[in-house]
Amino acid sequence: METSPLNSQKELSVYKDEDCQENGVLRKGVSEPGEKAESSQISNGYSAVANPGTADTEHSTPAATTTTALVAEAHQGERETWGKKVDFLLSVIGYAVDLGNVWRFPYICYQNGGGAFLLPYTIMAIFGGIPLFYMELVLGQYHRTGCISIWRKICPIFKGIGYAICIIAFYIASYYNTIMAWALYYLISSFTGRLPWTSCENSWNTGNCTNYLSEDNVTWTLHSTSPAEEFYKRHVLQIHRSEGLHDLGGISWQLALCIMLIFTIIYFSIWKGVKTSGKVWVDAAAQIFFSLGPGFGVLMAFASYNKFSNNCYQDALVTSTVNCMTSFMSGFVIFTVLGYMAEMRNEDVSEVAKDAGPSLLFITYAEAIANMPASTFFSIIFFLMLITLGLDSTFAGLEGVITAVLDEFPHIWSKRREWFVLGVVTTCFFGSLSTLTFGGAYVVKLLEEYATGPAVLTVVLIEAIAVYWFYGINQFCSDVKEMLGFSPGWFWRICWVAISPLFLLFIICSFLMSPPQLRLFQYTYPHWSIILGYCIGTSSFICIPTYIVYRLITTPGTLKERIIKSITPETSTEIPCGDMRLNAV
Repeated sequence: METSPLNSQKELSVYKDEDCQENGVLRKGVSEPGEKAESSQISNGYSAVANPGTADTEHSTPAATTTTALVAEAHQGERETWGKKVDFLLSVIGYAVDLGNVWRFPYICYQNGGGAFLLPYTIMAIFGGIPLFYMELVLGQYHRTGCISIWRKICPIFKGIGYAICIIAFYIASYYNTIMAWALYYLISSFTGRLPWTSCENSWNTGNCTNYLSEDNVTWTLHSTSPAEEFYKRHVLQIHRSEGLHDLGGISWQLALCIMLIFTIIYFSIWKGVKTSGKVWVDAAAQIFFSLGPGFGVLMAFASYNKFSNNCYQDALVTSTVNCMTSFMSGFVIFTVLGYMAEMRNEDVSEVAKDAGPSLLFITYAEAIANMPASTFFSIIFFLMLITLGLDSTFAGLEGVITAVLDEFPHIWSKRREWFVLGVVTTCFFGSLSTLTFGGAYVVKLLEEYATGPAVLTVVLIEAIAVYWFYGINQFCSDVKEMLGFSPGWFWRICWVAISPLFLLFIICSFLMSPPQLRLFQYTYPHWSIILGYCIGTSSFICIPTYIVYRLITTPGTLKERIIKSITPETSTEIPCGDMRLNAV
């Protein structure tokens, strides 16, 4: 291949769009150690470099260290990509739209003033959640690697972020799949002529059971419990057999079988790869970040399998809109159900929805469905929907971890993906055993509130600082322009550099200053459980400062030289484009 000058960005795009073949890449970044190439200077800052041994380099001259080179070389082992664009979109939407949209958003919305909550929620989505969602899609699509290896190409000293994300994903898998196991138990129980939570005549019912919806002249009192509540608490959870976190009791074999089936489905869905699968403001920000999901490594993993020129800007806007609209629709449904039940009980809505979280799904929704015509059919459809919502998010969460580890240790696991996935799924199963006990619901709430939330927000904050302040906002925007053909405007730049990090810092400080006092059913969590929750959350976040110290100690040179080396990208970024690589030298 002969070298020739590229006199404009337009000419460079010709290489990208017309001459690119499927088996090649452009590589942009720093030179690999030991790489030697000669180049001819190009007026627009790019230089053409012949592949050693295949091109005539007689008239070439050394490139300046600040230029970028086009290196023609055969690409070995092309990265797997999505079969269709719609596969990527549906996977990201499936990850973002999960069980939290069905129960968490309606409850948080009601708790913070109903319609008034939509204002801070929308503002947080526009200035916080969507910009960081967009950021992670860009990072994954441009650098085409997982959440661990990507830091070698951005800022190596922050590589601990990737390990922290993997640990958080393990904690989430330890309780999130348990909720799906509950839903599966309900689904199996729905295959009957009469739903078991419609009457007070079962072995698990107590004298306080009051079937106020199906029987006439029944008065609801302060001590009354509905059939749906007793089915959930006493039959599914069997929480009455536990005294609290200090005495969780034995493991429910029914739930253990359900979660084994869940993990079996998960394994056979992801083993081959992606081709087969005030306080009002704090709550608003927390909801949008948890719902959209930046900081979990999933968006990077999914986007890393995109084609280089895919319009991830459009993807970010479409996915965010679908996610928020799903939350709004769920809110309309749950408010209708809560209002109806409150009217029938002659109580305030606050009493009907006093237990936040999954209780809304398994008590409130279940009770409403039980009193609908064709209740068996709608119950099957509803709980099947919950399982599919949860599975999509679980697939994505574990795929984020799997992609990160396979990219970081390809020499060990690249040809053993099936075995590695089996190990991950098995580890998550054993990690979830504590949530399958009679007091497992207490563990689920503790992990949800303390072990993952603050850690995820902290990881996202440090990730934003590393990308925009160390890697550089100008370099990041240049990467976007190289992929999409246009540079992000001032709105995105301001959000990335200042507004989004400030939002995250505000949320974290607010959480630390006033941690939530946990209560589930009639059980108030002891003080030591809050400390335990913080310890579990810290166990993931501690990876970041630990790796920073490790990096500075193991890097040779003076302290200043160590810092400079640790914040300078150390490997190149490969960009698919024919038989060529774009390589910064």
